This record gives sequence, structure tokens and C-alpha cells, in this order.
Amino acid sequence: MKKLFALLLVLLVSLSLFAQGSKEATTEDLSLKKIQDKGEFILGLDDSFPPMGYRDENGEIVGFDIDCAKEVCSRLCVKLICQPIDWAAKEQELATYNIDCIWNGFTITPERLENLTFSDPYVKNAQVCVVKSNSPVNTLADLKGKNVGVQAGSSAQDAISDTEGFEASLKSVVEFKDNLTALMDLEIGGVDAVVMDLLVANDNINRSGKDFRIISESLVAEEYGIGFRKGDVALRDAVQNALNDMAKDGTLAEIATKWFGADITVVGK
Repeated sequence: MKKLFALLLVLLVSLSLFAQGSKEATTEDLSLKKIQDKGEFILGLDDSFPPMGYRDENGEIVGFDIDCAKEVCSRLCVKLICQPIDWAAKEQELATYNIDCIWNGFTITPERLENLTFSDPYVKNAQVCVVKSNSPVNTLADLKGKNVGVQAGSSAQDAISDTEGFEASLKSVVEFKDNLTALMDLEIGGVDAVVMDLLVANDNINRSGKDFRIISESLVAEEYGIGFRKGDVALRDAVQNALNDMAKDGTLAEIATKWFGADITVVGK
């Protein structure tokens, strides 16, 4: 009887170890290996988001984030594929494996941290209000009873909601597919202001020469990061290590200076 009990105990322990090993095998992080095996890294972006990622006059996707991603992919020995997506459905595109990351002025937020695996921040940003140069609006309070435009699915929407009393003071918040469309509506008087990223607002005003300005009072400070599927730590770490190396050898500073006139990155700082 004792021998039978001992044999059963050994079998139970063996089955437990086997089950544990099987579980570990099924949860093994193969995210980097999959990228290496296919030789491609698919970056999801809104291709109308200058200077981070957008189409130039020749229809080519260019930008600060794109140049950074190209250098990272070169160091990882894989080909970069830039895949334009509907920004409002970006998390779904990632979850369904249509893309490998979201890398396009992607703000790190508490909600996104719960659902995605993020790189370290690489650039600081803020959400600001853009108005016409002749607008009487100089503060957030001046927008009381006004119509404000915002890109659907953007962190600017969160900024409007999270800034105490701001959303309630507005007449309406009007959603647009992208910032460029929102700014066009601002130009013709459809909305009184557009809430958007500081870096993108500055670039658009400088590049377009349109009669816009940014009011001095911002909504919230932010940081940009690269978003990966939850659990894709191996891939995240490989990209992060490449960025760290780029910061150390000066490559990241060179790319930033090309697009912003100065090194505004925060990697390793």
C-alpha cells in the first residue's frame, strides 16, 4: 500500500511539473524572434502627423519617428514597414497583429500603460490650444462657450476631459479624423480652437505659414513612447536597447536636430 501511495505521489509531482513546463512554454515571449524570422518590423502610424510621421510632397512617409525607426531597424537587421492606420482603431490594429508597434507621437497615459507594453519616454510634449492669430482667446477660460476641435482617439481628447472644468465650460467638442482636418476647420471658422500636441502644432504653423498661434496656457504635460502588444517585452527591450545606443553614440541627437533644430530627446537623460 505504501509503495502504491509513493508511486501515485511521484506521478502527481511529475504531472504538476509537466503542466508547469507546458504553461511556461506557451507563455514564452517570442515577439522579437517573430520579427527576426519574418525580417520585417511593421510600424503603425497616422500618416498625417508631421513632424513625427507624414507623407511628403512625393507621397513618401517621412518624419522624426520614421527616421528613428529606420535606424533601429537597421541595427536589428530587419526591414521597416510603415503601415498607415485609423488612429481611432490603433489598439485594435496592434491586437490583431496587423502592426508590431504604435510609433507616431504616441502619448504614454495610465490607461494605455494598463493595456500595452511601452518603451521608455523618448520626447516630452504638451497638449495646447491653437487659435487664429486674431482670436481674442488667450487662456483656457476664454474658450468658455466655444467650439473646440480635436483628433478622434487622441490623447488631446483625454486632456480635454482631464483638465478640471474645461470640457464642461465648452459649447462643444468636435471630433476630426486628423489634426490637419481640424486645423482646416479652424481656418474657416468652424471651430474656435484645436487642442493638439505642442510639437505638431509648432511644426504645422512653421511649415504651413497659416495665420495661427498657440495660447500660452497648456492643458497637460505629456511624454511620447512606443507602444507594443501587452507582453511583447523581448521586442520592446530590443528596440529600447537600440534607442539607448543611439542616444549614447549621438545618432538620436542628430535625428532630433534635423527635425527640431535641437536635441529634444530624453533617452538616457
